[in-house]
Amino acid sequence: MRVWETVGRAIEEAGRCALVTVVAVEGSAPREAGARLVVRPDGGFSGTIGGGTLEWRAIAEATAALARVPARLERQSVALGPDLGQCCGGRVGLLYEVFTGEARAEVRALAEREAAGPFATEGAVGAGARVARTVLAGAAAGAPTATIADGTLAETFGAAARPLHLFGAGHVGRALVLALAPLPFAVTWVDPRPGAFPSHLPANAVPLAAGDPGAVLAAAADGGFVLAMTHSHALDLAVVAAALAAGRFPHVGVIGSATKRARFERQLRAAGIAEEQIAGLVCPIGGTAVRSKLPAAIAATTVAELLAADEAHAAATIVKDRAWARGAAG
Repeated sequence: MRVWETVGRAIEEAGRCALVTVVAVEGSAPREAGARLVVRPDGGFSGTIGGGTLEWRAIAEATAALARVPARLERQSVALGPDLGQCCGGRVGLLYEVFTGEARAEVRALAEREAAGPFATEGAVGAGARVARTVLAGAAAGAPTATIADGTLAETFGAAARPLHLFGAGHVGRALVLALAPLPFAVTWVDPRPGAFPSHLPANAVPLAAGDPGAVLAAAADGGFVLAMTHSHALDLAVVAAALAAGRFPHVGVIGSATKRARFERQLRAAGIAEEQIAGLVCPIGGTAVRSKLPAAIAATTVAELLAADEAHAAATIVKDRAWARGAAG
């Protein structure tokens, strides 16, 4: 959910709305700090802070906050077990803000910034109905967050999307693009066939009619993922060979079977691809736990695989960056 676009739309349509932000988590909780919920006066809402009793109570508190005159900033600490009877056992800190038409210009500016990519803000948690946020210089990285320390709310909005080059616009490719639509992936969808792409695409997918995988991947950013599921095994092999040879893509996968993998391994060795690179090839994509070959089923298991790979690579990158920072500081 784009937070500020959603807040702005709620103001225009309903006159006012409340923004509920998870600002602290201790122990087990339904969502992480930085999860957000936008609530309208009629109880309608967008986003989620985890569902269940916590969210139901938060929506009720938010609608009550919208009815108060004057509106005020409110903080709440909820022990999920004693207060709500939930078995999570943790504690969650919530911040309630009220936005009215007076905040249109501020919200519009934040929405424009959010549309441009991840960013960070700071603001004092004091009197009034909402936090006065200042956008910080530099881009934010990682998932959205929110923390309060010494009366200052530090937040990030938006999430850096993992670049994904998806080769093939057949049935599985189409199912996968739809499954990826709400997730933090920036999809470059490649297929050389005329008319291969549907007329309507998700906002995070860009079609590219190109037939040379090497040229396409040469222009791709480091750290992106690559998947091959084209109409041609020869083209799949060309995609995989170019991606593995580049050594810049931490996740390279191809649709297929154990037989296809064995054949590709022989051909990749013959092409001079290193054994370490070949061993990292993901084939078949999506694993083997689900036997269904329905395009939607393959897409579902592949998305789970991509999410796990994204989290693992992001964690490894953070560790590497911290190690570098410690070395530079030393």
